[in-house]
Amino acid sequence: MYNEIEWNNTPQDKDEVTVRTPVNIAVIKYWGKRDEKLNLPLHSSLSVTLSMENMYTETSARRSKDTVFCINGKIEAPTKRFDRLINKIRKDHPEANVDITTHNTFPTAAGLASSASGYAALACALKLLYPTRSNVSELARLGSGSACRSTAGGFVFWEKGVEVGGEDSISEQLFTADHWPELRILVCVVCKDEKAVPSTAGMQSTVQTSNLMKHRVLHVQQRIEQITEAIRLKDFSKFGEITMRDSNEMHAVCLDTYPPIAYLNDTSHQIIRSVHEYNSEKGEVKAAYTFDAGPNAVLFCEEKDLLEVRERIKSKFCGDGGRVSELVECKIGCGPLIKMSS
Repeated sequence: MYNEIEWNNTPQDKDEVTVRTPVNIAVIKYWGKRDEKLNLPLHSSLSVTLSMENMYTETSARRSKDTVFCINGKIEAPTKRFDRLINKIRKDHPEANVDITTHNTFPTAAGLASSASGYAALACALKLLYPTRSNVSELARLGSGSACRSTAGGFVFWEKGVEVGGEDSISEQLFTADHWPELRILVCVVCKDEKAVPSTAGMQSTVQTSNLMKHRVLHVQQRIEQITEAIRLKDFSKFGEITMRDSNEMHAVCLDTYPPIAYLNDTSHQIIRSVHEYNSEKGEVKAAYTFDAGPNAVLFCEEKDLLEVRERIKSKFCGDGGRVSELVECKIGCGPLIKMSS
């Protein structure tokens, strides 16, 4: 049995813990850092937390004499990103070492926010084992920037912050998962391969070479305010348009990078065209797409339109030899869960 973690009420200082953390999908993208080591973004972002029926990371951790890291059944050396996270814990607990076993239920490094879910799980587990004054989203951010948004459910805002040390670059829940119960998400798995250009390397190149990125930084806050109001009003047409425009802009910024970075493939572009054709047929925005740093499409629609949207994608892109290998349906989800003792 799993319960949602409530940091003010969930007991900490445990010897062993198992947590599950969700995937988040940014509707206002995070792309570009002002500090590489601390994963501090150039601008704020906003995401939707996906329900965990099909996609999540599960991490078990226990206090140990030495740190052991097992991911998806393989013993691996701790990464520099993990070291940053646990070293933060060791400021309060110098003795901290953990035996960690973690696995996820979706392709790693394929543009499906696996690192976000994974480092959010590590941050939650470590904070439950070794209580610390640090905000859990701050811990998660040290592992992966977008991981800070997987530490809460519903609609989550990540404040870019201004402090040099990043103390104010944390996430907060804007709306709970039950604010917009009619909203649905359809993840279209186009490719399960790892990205040719990892997100961190891509961001570095963009910040160094893209003129368009300078324009994006100036107006992204206004877009966040607009989409926040659309979510508050549950205005899907406005929510969908802003989501698609921001996805398009992020990938335009990637193409403006030198050398250019192309995360989308032919199928991605065909899905984009199909969504716009569908909306044109309906006379309003009834479906919306967004793409993280990879070719896999994430579609939004309301429950009343889900069957039609899903069948359109299945008929055009799935089946024998289809270019979409898997469709995963989700709702808006809660934040991280802790496994309760039987």
